[in-house]
Amino acid sequence: MVTKEQIARINELAKKKKAEGLTEEEQAEQKVLYRAYIDAFKANLRAQLENIEIIDEDKQEVEKIEEEVEALEETLAESENKLK
Repeated sequence: MVTKEQIARINELAKKKKAEGLTEEEQAEQKVLYRAYIDAFKANLRAQLENIEIIDEDKQEVEKIEEEVEALEETLAESENKLK
């Protein structure tokens, strides 16, 4: 989970980067904060996807939606691998 303080620091570093640039230490800090934010976002998305339950009398439609959810999960996993 990313705290409000971490989000504030992310925004502060982003503004400074645009205005005057960042030192090497600040760039490293920004990278760590971005990684934490992205990881928290992905964990939240994954939890939401795992909690989706589809109840419908039309089995074909349910299977189609389940396939779409699986495709989204695969895309998420691929993007995680690219970022590592």
